[in-house]
This record gives sequence, C-alpha cells and structure tokens, in this order.
Amino acid sequence: PITLVVPFPPGGPTDQVARVLAQKLGEQMGQSVVVDNKPGANGNIGGALVSKAAADGYTVLYNTSSITLSPALYKKLTYDVQKDLAPVALTAVVPLALVVHPSVPANTVREFVEYAKANPDKLSYGSAGNGNVTHLAAYQFTKHQGINAAHVSYRGSAPADVDLVAGQIQFMTDTINSVMPFVNDKRLKLLAVTTAKRMSLYPAVPTLAETVMPGFEAGAWQGVMVPAKTPDAVVQRLNAEINKALQSDDVRAKLAVQGAEPLGSTSEEYRNYIGKELQRWAGVVKSTGITLD
Repeated sequence: PITLVVPFPPGGPTDQVARVLAQKLGEQMGQSVVVDNKPGANGNIGGALVSKAAADGYTVLYNTSSITLSPALYKKLTYDVQKDLAPVALTAVVPLALVVHPSVPANTVREFVEYAKANPDKLSYGSAGNGNVTHLAAYQFTKHQGINAAHVSYRGSAPADVDLVAGQIQFMTDTINSVMPFVNDKRLKLLAVTTAKRMSLYPAVPTLAETVMPGFEAGAWQGVMVPAKTPDAVVQRLNAEINKALQSDDVRAKLAVQGAEPLGSTSEEYRNYIGKELQRWAGVVKSTGITLD
C-alpha cells in the first residue's frame, strides 16, 4: 500500500481533504492508500519522517503551507524542504476566514477595524498555534490596520474555536472548514475571507483584499511531496493521478463541502510556488520576531 503521511491530527482540516484524496487515488490506482497521522511541531514531525523514508513512491507526504513557514520559525529543523523533499503537486487551498464573536458590534471588516481601534487592548485573537498560518495572517491584519490585540495560541483550531464561540477570545483568522458549522448556525460572524477572489460557498462575503488590505492573500494551501531521491517517473505518475482525482466531480463536490478549493499543478509549478512562499513567509516571520525551538 501507499502510505500518505498527514502531519496533523485526525479530523482536522488537512486530514479531511487528505482522506478524500487518498480514497480517490486508491480507486484510480487499484491499490490501498493509507492515511497515517503524524502530528506535531507545525507539521515538522511528519515532514522529517517522509524526508528520511525510502524514495520509492510508497511513502508520501501530505503537506500544507506550514512547510514554508517552518524554515523561518524553527532554529533547528532536521530536514530541508527544498533539498530533502521533491514536490509532486499542489492539491487544494482552504481559505482563512476573519470571524468574530456575535457580541462584537461589527458586521463588516471596516466596522470591526473601527471598533478594535476604539477599544485598544480589550480584544484578543486565537490561533491554531504559534507561528501557524492562522497566527501570521491575523498578525499581518492587526499590524496593517493598527489594531492592538493580544494573541492567544492554542493546540490546533478546534480548542480555539470553542473559546471563540464562548466569547473567551473575540476574533480569529481561521480555516473556513473549521468555522463553517459555527458561521452557518450564527454562533460566529463571518466578516471576510483571505483568498484573492471571493469563495463560491459564500459569494456575499468580501475578501480582505477588496475591503482593507489590497493585494493581501493567505490560505492554508496543501500539496503532496515525496522523498527527494524518488525517481522522476514515479513523481510524474503520482502527479498525473493526483491531477486526475482533483478533476473528478465527486472529489470536487466533497472538497466544496469542506470549503476547500481544488488546485492541481505540475511538479515544476509546485516547486516554484514553494520557493516563492518560502521567501514571502521568511519576511513576515522576521517582522514578527517569532522563533520556535
């Protein structure tokens, strides 16, 4: 069987998309694709594991944008994303959503910014972990808008969402699939999404780029990588199967329900994308001054 290593917990936003893809790949390739969750250290435990695995195409990493944040965040990384792993394909992006507790008297991004500025140091925001994309996106937003708010770091989105719904924290930029249930039953207010274009799922909800941060884009993108020495023929076969799966109606329908937008790419396009993201996040992390051990 092919082992798809997911470096995040079962049931989380990354795991959900990975399982949809694993099932489809198994059907297409006529062999079982097993999801193996290896969470910890913002995805680095799973990443390190795959970087040292046999380069035969049977151990595959389902990675996220955190792989391009880690080199800037961690002083000691046991693998190099550009040297020890080979990109296969970009699979999907999960937009981040700016959500606020219903007690916050704001129904638009601009109203929220005004309220936050009028109440300095009264607001706090959560994240799925220190240096996680949910943290850095909110950091950029508050910095850009001149908002003073305290950051509260959680172990994953789930506990942060619980506190947000309870009003312990007031806002968050979280992955859309984590907050959708709370938005849909009015327990949280969805003010904006962080993608370049509006989401097909919430067409009335504006982007941060069109409201207060021109050009801003951040999402929890996902992709597939293999150990660096994997033969190119194996990489290309996996790439073709992944792109085929992402084009299928059933996969697209399942991803839509989770708020994930299917992408697909060549391995070379994915390599270039990773290079750009590494540069971009290195700058953001430097400006925050965050370092993790």
